[in-house]
Amino acid sequence: MASSDRNSPVKAVLFDLDGTLLDTAPDLGAALNAVCEQYERPAITAEVFTPVASHGSRGMLQLAFANEYSDMEAELRHAFLSAYKQNIATHTQPYPGVLELLAVLQRESIQVAIVTNKPERLTQQLLPHFPEFEAIRVVVSGDTLSVAKPSPEPLFYAAEKLGIEPADCLYVGDAERDIEAGRNAGMVTVLAEYGYISNEDQPQRWQADYHIASPLELLKLLAIDNS
Repeated sequence: MASSDRNSPVKAVLFDLDGTLLDTAPDLGAALNAVCEQYERPAITAEVFTPVASHGSRGMLQLAFANEYSDMEAELRHAFLSAYKQNIATHTQPYPGVLELLAVLQRESIQVAIVTNKPERLTQQLLPHFPEFEAIRVVVSGDTLSVAKPSPEPLFYAAEKLGIEPADCLYVGDAERDIEAGRNAGMVTVLAEYGYISNEDQPQRWQADYHIASPLELLKLLAIDNS
C-alpha cells in the first residue's frame, strides 16, 4: 500500500501479539495438555489446538472439556494459567520475518505498538524473553482498559500513546475481533493469514483491507523496498 493510496503516509503499525508477532500456540497447547493430564483427558494434538490459540484459555479448554467447561471454568482456567506461566516461552518464537520487519519499520521511523487481548501479567512476563521487542514502548493488553478487542478503545488508546491519529495507523491481526476493532477505530486493517485461523472461520467475511501470507509482505503494502 503506497502512501499515494492514502491522504497521508502510514505513521504507525499496531500489531496483535499471539498469532501475529509470536507463535505462542506450542506453549499454550502444552498448558492445555498439562490440564488434560491432570484431569485424565486425552491430549489434544497441535493440529487441533493451533487454530484455536487466538481464543485464549477459554477456547483452548473448550477443546478438551466441551460442555463441561462452563461448570468448571474457574478451576480449569487456574490450572491452565498456572501451567502456562511456568513455561510461557519454552517453545514460543517470533514468526519468520517478524524481527526483520520490526527492524525495517524502526529504520523507516514508522512507530510500532502491540495491542493484544492477552492479560497484562502474561504479556509482561512473555515479552522480555524477546529482547528485539524492547523498542516497542506502547503495549496495550486485554485488561489495560475496562474493555478489550473487538472494542476499538484499546487501539485508540495505543494511537494516543504514540501521539498519532488512528487514521494514520495500520492494525495487523489474525482474528475477526482484530479486524473488527481496527475497522471501528478507522485504521487500515491487515489480516495475518499465517496466524491462527481455523477451518470454521470465514476470514473473507471479515472485510480486512489487506491480507498478508507472511510478515514481510507488510513491507510491500507499505511500499518499502527492503532488497
